[in-house]
Amino acid sequence: MSSSLWFQISKPNPHARLRLFCLPYAGGAASIYRTWHQYLPAEIEVCAVQLPGRENRIRERPFTDAAALVQALMPVLLPLLDKPFALFGHSMGSLLAYELAQQLHLQGQTPTHLLVSGRRAPMLLEPDALLHILDNDDAFLMELQRRYNNIPAVIFADAKLRELFMPLLRADMTLVERYQCAQQTPLPCPLVALGGTDDPRTSQADLQAWQILTQASFTLRMFQGDHFYLNQQPLPLLHTIAQILTVAPQPLPSSLATAKAN
Repeated sequence: MSSSLWFQISKPNPHARLRLFCLPYAGGAASIYRTWHQYLPAEIEVCAVQLPGRENRIRERPFTDAAALVQALMPVLLPLLDKPFALFGHSMGSLLAYELAQQLHLQGQTPTHLLVSGRRAPMLLEPDALLHILDNDDAFLMELQRRYNNIPAVIFADAKLRELFMPLLRADMTLVERYQCAQQTPLPCPLVALGGTDDPRTSQADLQAWQILTQASFTLRMFQGDHFYLNQQPLPLLHTIAQILTVAPQPLPSSLATAKAN
């Protein structure tokens, strides 16, 4: 499948030093990141990942399994790794970014950084009852809104629009709630955990738990806002990302990473 379906680059920059691949939250799309290039240094090229089932790929069936999604993404991603790269994901995107980082590392392609946002460490259990198993669409939407408070009012008001988006929302929540973190060697790249100070879904302790998943440095940064702080006040987050990635160290050599793991 063409890489043009999987990636949206608002401002292509063949002279960029580093590519930042950004994965969306549940129900989200590549457009979340459409303006990020305006606030990051020119040396960083923002590549937003467009998953099946949303925006220009709305007619495609969305994935319900993280491992299957990553395996589908790998072949179209690898040709774009001709220069250093980092991975960013928010909420569901954090799980996908972590799984992607693990699979890429196994193929000798380790990101300079893994940046995870608004998501508890993947080995921590979900605190709430499973949402994706609710048969009634209205009950599903109401509970999703109660937990995340990010569903546009028009989806509740427009039955046809609701019918269009329900398969995506159900698929994404199935992916998140069925996800199981396999025991793997901690990554050799720096890991940065990011979150909102008023996020009822992800506490600072939940984010701190990511630390054991890296052999390199770990950084935790909190920002004013709730679960969707990155949409409410993006500039502090982007300033932090710019600071981190413009001084991005190379990941540990594979021999050193293996020695440290042992």
